[in-house]
Amino acid sequence: MTQYAFPDGNGNGDGDGSGDSERDHGRDWWRESVVYQIYVPSFADADGDGMGDLRGITDRLGHVAELGADAVWLTPFYRSPLADGGYDVADYRDVDPRHGTLDDFRALLGRARALGLRTIVDIVPNHCSDQHPWFAEALASEPGSAARDRFVFREGRGPDGAEPPADWQSKFGGPAWTRVPDGQWYMHIFASEQPDLNWENPDVTAEFESILRFWLDLGVDGFRIDVAHGLRKDLTAPLRDTRGGDTAPLNSPPSGENHPFWDRDEVHDIYRVWRKITDSYAPPRIMVAEAGVSAARLPLYTRPDELHQAFNFFHLRCPWDAGSFRDVIDTSLTGAASAGALPTWVLSNHDVVRHRSRYGLPEGTDLRAWLRTDGRDPEPDDALGGRRARAAALLTLALPGTTYLYQGEELGLPEIAGLPADALRDPMWERTGHRVKGRDGCRVPLPWTTAGSSYGFGPGGSWLPQPDGWGAWSVEAQSGRPDSFLELYRTALSLRRGFLGDESFAWLPSAPDELAFRKGAGLVCRVNLSDAPLPLTLPVGARLLLASGELTAGAEPDSTLLPPDTAVWLEMREV
Repeated sequence: MTQYAFPDGNGNGDGDGSGDSERDHGRDWWRESVVYQIYVPSFADADGDGMGDLRGITDRLGHVAELGADAVWLTPFYRSPLADGGYDVADYRDVDPRHGTLDDFRALLGRARALGLRTIVDIVPNHCSDQHPWFAEALASEPGSAARDRFVFREGRGPDGAEPPADWQSKFGGPAWTRVPDGQWYMHIFASEQPDLNWENPDVTAEFESILRFWLDLGVDGFRIDVAHGLRKDLTAPLRDTRGGDTAPLNSPPSGENHPFWDRDEVHDIYRVWRKITDSYAPPRIMVAEAGVSAARLPLYTRPDELHQAFNFFHLRCPWDAGSFRDVIDTSLTGAASAGALPTWVLSNHDVVRHRSRYGLPEGTDLRAWLRTDGRDPEPDDALGGRRARAAALLTLALPGTTYLYQGEELGLPEIAGLPADALRDPMWERTGHRVKGRDGCRVPLPWTTAGSSYGFGPGGSWLPQPDGWGAWSVEAQSGRPDSFLELYRTALSLRRGFLGDESFAWLPSAPDELAFRKGAGLVCRVNLSDAPLPLTLPVGARLLLASGELTAGAEPDSTLLPPDTAVWLEMREV
């Protein structure tokens, strides 16, 4: 295959990307940044125990900087029993020994700064671990005690209180309630090892304000807020049923309005206080919400006195269809603008099937059912998925706003759907009676080298098994190979810097199954989502910068075709 980049182009014509070479784009650097998500257990392992750690991340941060990202987002690394990959926190102010120490974290921050990278950390305020000292105190205390009021304890319904207090369902399967020996029930929207905190309790609000300041004082640049839409509940007695529960996949909008525990108006009071805290630091730190809410409600989280960004899961869930993408892009831009923000764009994360595999499956495939077949029914078209994933990268990176990359997407990694049952760690597997395999397939540790112990992940094994041949996807195997995913991402992120600062957006004339738009005055992106080649006409003054796949010659002299599932970037120049 040929090199798809046209190396003398960068948006200002000098060939080195120097149109915006500084990683710091000013006070509001996050508005058009690229943030690289590191799933801590699976990025790199320095001590050889098979579990990713902070020293491993520090050693490999050069890869993120060379890729061209502006910041890293670290998933939880706090003390935890790891019942849910660290999202069950036992101590919010310390590092789990399997991931390292606070000194290791300080060293990571220093290395990131030296490389020009900012660091965002996860904060998990909806729930803690059942091993947290507060919960141990609650279990040892009487019903109605101050210790229990930090959580959501309630009496049961029915004879002898043997039925849960309400029909609320856990996102991980089964009831959202567990009974304790004295007969009361406690709420957990996720695993039973993750009791929900009561955000009407002043101890909880004060504790998390202190936790934010602890990490801000250490030098973090912001927070990703887990389950940002779930903190406040309607706890008015008697508790309201949801009449069937909310069993939609993670990050999906809640069903119905005035839901008893999702997306309640009261949650915004919390973020107004938090915003004052982050704004008190110089320069101000940022916050991004994980909020699985409707498109109409999402901008409420990014009002000027609340959070800076919210994840755009509508883009992630969008089918491979031009009309659907147009609708999502229009809705996202309009909604964010209504709050004075820009959208975020996400294709994959640690909770969903990797997009290379999603794009290779027939539209409408039930992904949970597909995972139960170990990814064999239907068999994904990996070549198709790969072409679409490359095109989606250029589409996404050309849009105004912040792009969040999930570790390994720059390598084009597929979902590892065939993990054996005895290797699965996701709590969904057990809580659903082995009906839902969960999210382990997108969390398999990264391959760094073509061979060796765990393909360079660490000197030992890996906590999830890596498939045979995993080294062919590695950073080592792809570096310097012009047709690789890695070099496509490196080139795209470098070129992208030349077009920052102008956040304007406009659709351009296009075929029905094509997307064509201009970002700012200089960058044009065209994407062919049809199953047939389309003519690629370069406007006067336009120059081809980058293509996600090899372009083909048309029937007419000097004509070019844009193949199916292919994207191109053009630079518009004054004539």
